[in-house]
Amino acid sequence: MEPTNKVAISEKNIADHVLAKVNDFQKANALILPKDYSPENALKSAFLILQETVDRDKNPVLTKCSRESIASCLLDMVVQGLSPMKKQCYFIAYGSKLQMSRSYQGSVAIAKRVGLKSVVSNVIYEGDKFNYEIQSETGRKRIVEHKQELGNIDLKKIIGAYAITEMEDGTKDLEVMNMIQIKNSWNQGSAKGNSGAHINFTDEMAKKTVISRACKMIINSSDDSYLHSEEEDKDMVKEEIKDNANRDEISFEDAVVVEEVQPEPEPVKKEPAKVQPPKGELTPDKLDF
Repeated sequence: MEPTNKVAISEKNIADHVLAKVNDFQKANALILPKDYSPENALKSAFLILQETVDRDKNPVLTKCSRESIASCLLDMVVQGLSPMKKQCYFIAYGSKLQMSRSYQGSVAIAKRVGLKSVVSNVIYEGDKFNYEIQSETGRKRIVEHKQELGNIDLKKIIGAYAITEMEDGTKDLEVMNMIQIKNSWNQGSAKGNSGAHINFTDEMAKKTVISRACKMIINSSDDSYLHSEEEDKDMVKEEIKDNANRDEISFEDAVVVEEVQPEPEPVKKEPAKVQPPKGELTPDKLDF
């Protein structure tokens, strides 16, 4: 039990160290995170997940992987604005190094930050009536027809999948992959498409693959304007507060000056000089302004 506690404390120190670095970067304006992202929550959930994560030989990654690789993974997670609790990323041990991989949920989350409104994916089975075209004016793909009957649904007869993305500005794109392309993509991973999920939920895995591919172009071709918007909003608020504060201060001072200078000083100083002999008659009820 004692070694486990030591591992937990060690990993917590790494997570705390990464959070401290992130806070330093933010204070120095060297790192801007999405306004809807909490690095504290992400690091806490990552800490809990890593405690249960093992490598291929069932060894805890916290004992097999270097502290540097763990810290690097956690920082990479935060920089991308991913949440392991929402399955937007996962951690894999390769020898003594830990790596962070972004899931298709993470790709969708990032794509939505850069303008994605929605993404819909479907599987194409043998027997489906499926046709798409490439528009000569734009080069964009568009589905002409997809008709599917219930009897066509068979995990062993999937011939492809597609994903339709719609951006906030109304732009739509179609990504289509046949089964050979999908399996080639799976072969790039450690499971090589032979995991239980790939075998038992082939349709869902195919849709995830084509969604990830569709979002990849959106993410990689985007800029960081969505990150800067928060800072610009802060600057605008600061300027507005500054302007309003100055305006209020000036108007307040003007009001004070008007009240103090006009009514009192002039009659008190001038009257005694003109009617100095009859001082006893200088009473408040005689001072008519």
